[in-house]
Amino acid sequence: MFGKSIVATSVLMLGLTGTALAQTPSQISQFNAWGAYSYQQGKGKVCYVLSVPVDKQPAKLDHGDNFFMVSQKPGQNVSFEPQFKAGYDLQANSKVMVTIDARTFSMFTNGSHGWMENAAEEPQLVAALRSGHNMSIKAVSKRGTPTSYTYSLKGVSAALKAIATCK
Repeated sequence: MFGKSIVATSVLMLGLTGTALAQTPSQISQFNAWGAYSYQQGKGKVCYVLSVPVDKQPAKLDHGDNFFMVSQKPGQNVSFEPQFKAGYDLQANSKVMVTIDARTFSMFTNGSHGWMENAAEEPQLVAALRSGHNMSIKAVSKRGTPTSYTYSLKGVSAALKAIATCK
């Protein structure tokens, strides 16, 4: 189940870059629930890890394709940038709340995406991913429906290590 969803979302990832790419991502490796990928963008490389939720609530809703990712874009001076992608548009001016164990991080929303509200906290979120046991995400759809997702953190440290030297 993970493999099929991750491949689908990695192809979907191409649409998130804002650049038309002729090349599809190459999988570096799969580390339990987390996949590591890379692709060429212009003269540089983009590397990222991503995972899909193991639980989606409310269960009766069509959540679309959801994933959490962390990207490296050395040519753009982007290092370990976390992002949430919902399979639907998020409520305008809402927040996506990412909780890893007892630590909560806030993301601002734009369309179906969430990015760290405070970029200075990005390394803290990545460190929490590496040392954490549980991750959950709460978001609100454009229609006002509260949603929540649970992600496995099994393999995230190895996946992040695999993209650490992205060049």
